[in-house]
Amino acid sequence: MNKRLITLGLIILAVSLVLALVVSLARKIKIDDFKPAAVIFVVDSSASNQEKLPEQKKTLRQICNILDPEDQIKIIKVSEDSYLIYEGTPHNGSGITKAMDAFTEFEPDDYGTAYGVGLKKAMNHALTMYGEGYIPAVVVIGDLENEGAVDKQINWDTLAQNVANVKAQAPELAMMFLYAHPEKLDKVKELLSPVLGETKLVISPEQTIDKSVRKFLHAIGR
Repeated sequence: MNKRLITLGLIILAVSLVLALVVSLARKIKIDDFKPAAVIFVVDSSASNQEKLPEQKKTLRQICNILDPEDQIKIIKVSEDSYLIYEGTPHNGSGITKAMDAFTEFEPDDYGTAYGVGLKKAMNHALTMYGEGYIPAVVVIGDLENEGAVDKQINWDTLAQNVANVKAQAPELAMMFLYAHPEKLDKVKELLSPVLGETKLVISPEQTIDKSVRKFLHAIGR
């Protein structure tokens, strides 16, 4: 009887020690604090970019497919003017396709590229979504060529300061520029690397898109 009691006592002691160790380890484990992302796409649908647009749409869908269901996206078209054509979940494939097909179709007279307007809208959305608890990111898809009305184009002299102003309010801001010529991308790199840093700025011509998309996931904390 005494042996049984001693054995039982030892078992209880061992279990207690194991439980105490498990609790201690559990307290030290850092819980993953998932934070959803808000990705704002700026897509060039001008006449001069139509040749690459089908491939660019596929890239946009590829990025959407690897985002989390809790993430949100917005799509802003850029041509003669710039405006929002979709917002919602990144996994609404049908809705995204319908919006892109309806509002980025070929218009022979749309040679202008209102990138400046599109980027301003995107930055405003980024600030709003950051205030709602999202990690903001802006993805620019297109050749970055300035065409059409000058007041709607990118002002390269003020771009870095404008991005810095947004980053001051939304420190987690990330940006990615895809499909532009390396000369344009090099200009973006030169201007925005001092503002965003290497991890929060992703640039890529069409030849290295897949690798850049993986890097972008890291930029938004995935």
